[in-house]
Amino acid sequence: VQLQASGGGLVQAGGSLRLTCAASGRTSSSYGLGWFRQAPGKEREFVAAINWRGGGTAYADLAKGRFTISRDSAKNTVYLQMNSLKHEDTAVYYCALDLTLLRTAPRTNKESYTYWGQGTLVTVSS
Repeated sequence: VQLQASGGGLVQAGGSLRLTCAASGRTSSSYGLGWFRQAPGKEREFVAAINWRGGGTAYADLAKGRFTISRDSAKNTVYLQMNSLKHEDTAVYYCALDLTLLRTAPRTNKESYTYWGQGTLVTVSS
C-alpha cells in the first residue's frame, strides 16, 4: 500500500485548505483511513478518520466544526477539508491506513494504523 498526501501550503489564519490522500494497492477502498498531524516538538496527534464505506467518521475535538473528512472510494482518495484555520493548526499532516478489513468504527489511535504517507506541511500564519 502506498499513501500520497498533498494539498498543504501556507495560508493565513481564518483561511481554508483541502488535503488529499491518494491510496494505492491492496484494495485500499476496503480499509479505513485517518489523518494525523505533528507539530514541531510535539507528539503526533489524531485529527480525523473515516471508515471504509465513508459512512462512519470520527474527529478530534480540535477538528470538530472546522474540519471535514470524506472519501471517494472510486478514486481511492480521502480528503480533509480544513476551514477557519488557526496558527496552532500548523503541522505536518499525515494520512494513514487501518489494515483491519471492513472495520465499521474508524480508529482514533495511531497504533491502529499500519501504513503512513509521507506527510504534507500546513503552515498557518497569524
